[in-house]
Formats: sequence, C-alpha cells, structure tokens
Amino acid sequence: MKVSVVVAVMNEGPNIEALIYQIETALSAFDHEIILVDDGSTDDTVLQVKKHAGPNTHLLIFQKNYGQTQAMSAGIEHATGDLIVTLDGDLQNDPADIPAMIEALEQGEFDVVAGNRANRKDGMVLRKIPSRLANSMIRHLTGVHIRDYGCTLKVFRADIAKNLSMYGELHRFIPVLASLQGARIHQMNVNHRARTAGTSKYGLGRTFKVLSDLVLMVFMQKYFQKPMHLFGKSGILLFLVGLAINAYLLVIKTLGNEIGGRPLLILGVLCILAGIQLVTFGLMAEVQMRTYFESQKKRPYRIRSIFKGDPK
Repeated sequence: MKVSVVVAVMNEGPNIEALIYQIETALSAFDHEIILVDDGSTDDTVLQVKKHAGPNTHLLIFQKNYGQTQAMSAGIEHATGDLIVTLDGDLQNDPADIPAMIEALEQGEFDVVAGNRANRKDGMVLRKIPSRLANSMIRHLTGVHIRDYGCTLKVFRADIAKNLSMYGELHRFIPVLASLQGARIHQMNVNHRARTAGTSKYGLGRTFKVLSDLVLMVFMQKYFQKPMHLFGKSGILLFLVGLAINAYLLVIKTLGNEIGGRPLLILGVLCILAGIQLVTFGLMAEVQMRTYFESQKKRPYRIRSIFKGDPK
C-alpha cells in the first residue's frame, strides 16, 4: 500500500523542515510520498522545501495564489498512492495521527476517515465559537454528521479523493462531496497543536464564503440530479398563489368594485410571472444536467463492487 500525503502551503517557510521530518517519521513504515503544493508563497517556503526535501517529496509551485481548494485539488491529482492524506502545513495537525487513521480506515472498511480536533488549541471567540456554529449548521442542512468540518487532516481511498470535484473554496465541504459519492465516512479524535510559527490565514471574513458555499452544497446534495424538483415546485406554488389572488380580484371586480389601484393585483401578476419563470428555469436546468452527464459519458451512480456467483 502506498500513501500520498498532500499538503497545501502558503508562507509556511518556518514550518517546512519540521513538517517534512514529522511526516517522514510518522510514515516510516509505509511506502509513501509527500506532495507539497505552494500556493503563491511570498516568503522562503519554496527554498525551504527544496532544501529539506527527501527523495519521496514532490513540490508543485503555483504561478500565483489560487486558494487552498485548488492547491489540494492539484496535489490530489498528482498523487499516486492507494490512500491519500490531506494535512495542513502549519503543524497544527499532528502527522503522528496518520498511521492510526489508516488502520481505522482499513479495519472498518471505510472510504474516508476524518479527524476531529478534540482539544483544539485556538482562540475561543474568533475561532472555536464560529467553527462550532458553522459545523452545527452544516450538519443540520446536509445530514452529513461530521463533528469538525474544519479539520484538514483526513485519509481517503484514492478513488474517492480523485473524484471529489472541488472548485471555488469547497475544501471545507469535503465530507459532503465524499458523501455525494456514497463514501462511508468515519471520524476519530486527533491531536491539535498551537501554531508556533507563521501566521494564520483564517479569520471571521470567511463566514460569508462558508454560508454561500453551504447553499451550493445543499443544492448539489439534494437537487443536482433533479433541479426541477426545486424550481418546479416553487414555480408551481407561486403560479397557483397568483391564480388564487387574481381569481379573488376577478370576483371583486364582478361585484362592481375597483381593483386597478390595489397592490394585491400587482402581487398576483408578479406571482404568476415568477412561477412561469421558475418552471422554465427548472426545465432548462434539467436539460443542462442531462447534457452534463451524457456529453461526458458520466453516470449518475457509482457501483461499489460486483459479485458473481460460482459458475459451477
């Protein structure tokens, strides 16, 4: 079994030597490779990697800063291992946890083992509380019950990792992306350490990014293959509400009352028009969804295994 460790780094020069050493030490019993992806660092990160890289270390250098999601995607794409590990480059994740996570994945026949930072060494107000609120919201809306979505330390089977289809900043929602493939996900407590060098790249400013990406994830999980169920139901409901309003106003008009200046008339017309537009948009989305699958010869399902009976 070969293990590929993918680490996205940006301005982590002071941590590189210890990072490579700790990964090599933790995986000394495994055939492994380390894939470091430099995401547009402006310090000496690249020089430090080249200085301390061993024969199993590979470095991908981005032309500019593209973001953690793209860095992780590039590393996963270049990985050749049967198992792929993702890890933060700031040494807050402990590489020593990786062997136990691999053992849990193999013994439990899981597809993904996600780390849970049980004793998180971060500030309460700016990091822990927002993280807990975000985790709770994601669990509730997606139905994927992972305690710690923000922990980068995860172990995947290669076929799952290479089909995550991460874009934008969806690295926070990797468990949801994996669940869309039907992955069996296990979580276990891992060590978390305080940052000793470099500066954090996270802050409260990412809250709105998480919320907008969450909307996308809920749509992808529930309606990606059936968009008409979302837009069609909403459109039909609005159309019927508009019809009911206009029917009521027609009765009022028949009784001799003036309805031309009533805001209710405008509301009824808007509901009808909005309903027609939503149904039309749903039909267009259905056509695009079918084009997506058929043009690329993709399948809306995944087969875990095939069993054939004894021909005798």
